[in-house]
Amino acid sequence: MNMCMFMQNTLTRLMRLPLISVALVQGKAFGGGAELTTACDFRLMTPGSEIRFVHKHMGLVPGWGGAARLVRIVGSGAALQLLGGAARVDPERALSLGLSEGTLPSSDETTALGEARAWLNQYTEGPISVIRAVKKVVTAGRELPLEAALRTEKDIFGTVWGGPANLQALVRRPKHK
Repeated sequence: MNMCMFMQNTLTRLMRLPLISVALVQGKAFGGGAELTTACDFRLMTPGSEIRFVHKHMGLVPGWGGAARLVRIVGSGAALQLLGGAARVDPERALSLGLSEGTLPSSDETTALGEARAWLNQYTEGPISVIRAVKKVVTAGRELPLEAALRTEKDIFGTVWGGPANLQALVRRPKHK
């Protein structure tokens, strides 16, 4: 049980980091590896890769928080299928379930890593204070009751409103381009 609690805490901390994360699945992410992918904000896969929650075959259920996070990612019906059937999830199925955001063109380890970085850059480019604020409001929306999430969003909005990134954006007028 100590390892279970340690991994739940570790993966929850990963999920709550004030940055946007992506799990790059190259090869097989089985069991604990599958659970780890659910703690990231996004999941990308390479051709021939696979995610599989094999816990059932081991007489277990996920213990690192993977089941709870999986339900939030794909919904309860799909989570039951993946957990109860210990189903193999290839890149195409992962995409259709919403478990993956996409399949990268290359299965070469180095090339795929570069492709994943380029893909992630569309979400992480810009002022770090704004990226962190975006992550905080999304985390609050996911984890808090609506009223508390709305208060948190208002508070975080107040930290960026009139800040350097906001003022620079107003000068550039990006909304109108």
